[in-house]
Amino acid sequence: MSIFDNLSIRERFEKREVLLLSKKACLSVNSKGRKTFEEKCSARTDFQRDRDRILYSKAFKRLKHKTQCFIYPEGDYFRTRLTHTLEVTQIGRSIARALNLNEDLTEAIGLGHDLGHAPFGHAGEEILDSILTSISPNEHFRHNEQSLRVVDYLENDRKGLNLTYEVRDGILKHTKGRADLKADDSDKSFMPETLEGRIIRISDRVGYLNHDIDDSIMAGIIKESELPKEAVKEIGSTSSQRLNALISDIINMSTDKDDIYMSDKMYKCLNILKDFMFERVYTDPYAKLEEVKARRMLESMFEYFRKNTNKIPKDYLNDNISIERSISDYISGMSDSFAIYTYEEIFIPKVWDFSIIKHENS
Repeated sequence: MSIFDNLSIRERFEKREVLLLSKKACLSVNSKGRKTFEEKCSARTDFQRDRDRILYSKAFKRLKHKTQCFIYPEGDYFRTRLTHTLEVTQIGRSIARALNLNEDLTEAIGLGHDLGHAPFGHAGEEILDSILTSISPNEHFRHNEQSLRVVDYLENDRKGLNLTYEVRDGILKHTKGRADLKADDSDKSFMPETLEGRIIRISDRVGYLNHDIDDSIMAGIIKESELPKEAVKEIGSTSSQRLNALISDIINMSTDKDDIYMSDKMYKCLNILKDFMFERVYTDPYAKLEEVKARRMLESMFEYFRKNTNKIPKDYLNDNISIERSISDYISGMSDSFAIYTYEEIFIPKVWDFSIIKHENS
């Protein structure tokens, strides 16, 4: 008689996790659970269920029209926030599979980690943050916190997705911003509690640096020959070489360990590339000319909605939060294309008002 007899499909998955995954893996049966109790699914583990909820969410669909590196680029092959998410998730799954950790949990965190990103990428995030902090020093906008807000509250007709604790923890703690990759690893208060969450944390940096280099070369902002020689010598000059070197290093350094590691040599190379990209691409005035337009649009729309709160969709209004937070929820959820459309609808007349012309000529 098989140990899988008389078990539901979900229970078979859970049993396989117990039998096959590393003792360091976060097992579905050991999840700390959801904020609101739900009956178990008969066919999916809790982490598989979370993955599906994220995949079918409205916020996930909108990622295909949100900026990754370049705002509204011309061309079919530049990354969007959606393709970035898929690439990070795949990097994470490859590492989790090799380390015998929970691939379903890794995938769920990866798919959900950027749901809260504003239109126009990190520029949009910085613009919304500056607007909110100028209104109140206690207010700010961080895309990781907004991603958690999306899954906890904004999705599913403001009921939230009711995800498990481990997925929510990984989403919130996935980012380090511009800091050196190892700079604050000693601060355990903002490290994901699971190894799967820590995989996505490092996969996000590996993914975006690698594909942003690709996109910058394709856009003509940098040349492959200009990449820092010290980093290229160690990890290669092509996308596949870089990914293979970095992922292999993470797997080798993290096998049978209690954390997710990268060798000092690879950390150094990754930070050299990060600094190069900030200097030449992320903060270069010529490369980021479109951010000036993005700032004008978002600031104008924010001020318009503060003065015309009746124009904010009712779903975003809540007596328990400030009007400014409601506006940031609404604007941050917009895709690039919808933000541009909304701005044009508000500020750019579609037809001439001939009565005004007559008055001006009189």
